[in-house]
Amino acid sequence: MSATPEFQPVSSPVRVLVVEDDAVTRTALALCIEAESTLSLVGAFDAMQPALEWMQGGTMDVLLTDLGLPDGSGIDIIRACRRLHPQCDIMVLTMSANEADVLACIEAGASGYLLKDGPRNDIARSVLSMREGGAPMSPAIARMVLDRIRSAKPVPVAGERKARAVNRLTKREKTILDLIARGDTYGNIAAMLSVSVGTVQTHIKSIYSKLSVHSRGEAVFEAQRRGLLKRATDPAAETH
Repeated sequence: MSATPEFQPVSSPVRVLVVEDDAVTRTALALCIEAESTLSLVGAFDAMQPALEWMQGGTMDVLLTDLGLPDGSGIDIIRACRRLHPQCDIMVLTMSANEADVLACIEAGASGYLLKDGPRNDIARSVLSMREGGAPMSPAIARMVLDRIRSAKPVPVAGERKARAVNRLTKREKTILDLIARGDTYGNIAAMLSVSVGTVQTHIKSIYSKLSVHSRGEAVFEAQRRGLLKRATDPAAETH
């Protein structure tokens, strides 16, 4: 298992790499990013291979990628990004609302999933939200993921093994896990628990390590698989 990535506060400017084969869309995305003073466009590619080559030596904070590319799949780019740049946040921007595509992207390491029919001027805001710990998704995609989680049956686990999995998490970690599953940002969680964002990030890093995952999406799915998720009720009352 690879090392759990370190969490860092949002840097300024946030470096964004775009992979989009449609020239009009790619130009529009570049303009949106360049118009936001806290974002910096470090590259824009129209295919998978040149993007992968750039990622070997380039540095970015956010990957914004399409799925359908002329020489491959955006999922391969997501996997490569997760391997080469574990601290990078990944957002998918695509026409596909197919459930298999959505789940494959989340499992590969994507933290955001937006459909191209949404407002283009929300891209910069979505990127910044993701860097702050959010998981921006188009409403239809968020609903699909929630329905999938609600309908998923936890994998049967022996009582003793399940108890060990639950007991490995502290009370505060269990509360934070519920909150990130609900979609709260690090800032919101910090405010609710009256702690710093850095403290929240430290707890999340510990959660990822204990669940053997590397992203919010993986943590939620693994917690659901183990039957660990509960509705957060009074988070401020939880103790460390």
